[in-house]
Amino acid sequence: MSFNQPDAIIRIKNLRLRTFIGIKEEEINNRQDILINVAIHYPADRARNSEDIDDALNYRTITKAIIRHVEDNRFALLEKLTQDVLDIVKQHPWVTYAEVEIDKLLALRYADSVSMTMSYRQS
Repeated sequence: MSFNQPDAIIRIKNLRLRTFIGIKEEEINNRQDILINVAIHYPADRARNSEDIDDALNYRTITKAIIRHVEDNRFALLEKLTQDVLDIVKQHPWVTYAEVEIDKLLALRYADSVSMTMSYRQS
């Protein structure tokens, strides 16, 4: 007997990276710290009763792709960086919903960070 289970949620929390982000000369010339949080929803039906990595969404592969893209590129806008990361996260056909939040640390004098959140829902 099979029951319809809600999607599993993978959360990648506080991925700390450095990249070129911004439009001011100081930002163009110096890497800045960013913090990435990702939520990925997918039906884990096959993985629930398996020990085979091929039955699960591999978060390590997704994280490595995010790191490579963020560290190897330059971004003027936080919006573009956030959309790029979301595009990486939603690539796998099993992803039903994904949300990416990126914090640009110390972007404002009296704030810890400025963040951008974008999401994707499979149609």
